[in-house]
Amino acid sequence: MATPRKKPVRKPRTVVNEEYTELEMYAIWLHEFYQTLIKAGFKSEVAMALIMDKDSFPDWAKHGKITEADVQKFIEDEDD
Repeated sequence: MATPRKKPVRKPRTVVNEEYTELEMYAIWLHEFYQTLIKAGFKSEVAMALIMDKDSFPDWAKHGKITEADVQKFIEDEDD
């Protein structure tokens, strides 16, 4: 009787870089900004218009870069 073959052990896929790119950070921030406007009571059309108008952005979003810590702050707040 033949001996049973062992299944090959596959290494799990790992992500080399887990940091967000600047474009991903910007997209996440825009999504959070839109969701906040909707939650504040704006209709989706008005919220979308505010998203497209960069003059409506808060001052800190116009001048500074959005960091991963800024995004994490929003994610952790939703979990509570």
